[in-house]
Amino acid sequence: MARKFDSGNGDAVHIGQAISNLLNSYHIKSKFDAANIVGSWERLVGKPIAKRTKKVFIKDKVLFVQIESAAMKHDISLHRGQILDIFQKEFGKDVVREIVLM
Repeated sequence: MARKFDSGNGDAVHIGQAISNLLNSYHIKSKFDAANIVGSWERLVGKPIAKRTKKVFIKDKVLFVQIESAAMKHDISLHRGQILDIFQKEFGKDVVREIVLM
């Protein structure tokens, strides 16, 4: 059940909106989103891919992924669009716009 809190002026604010407002006011929303994306890599792509991943980071809305296996890198490149769709559905289209394999 979603909770609503008083914003101080008598209006109720959804807790998700309150957190979003807080992140925006401190200008840390992009860092929060990046940490969520990196932290969700294994859950969204699966353990076999995550085990062969050396590095995952995001910069300027581009997700950079370093894969240790050339064969796995090739397979992922074939499904890059599907992986991008998964991340965009999970985090929104404005958070990740491209995936670069290294």
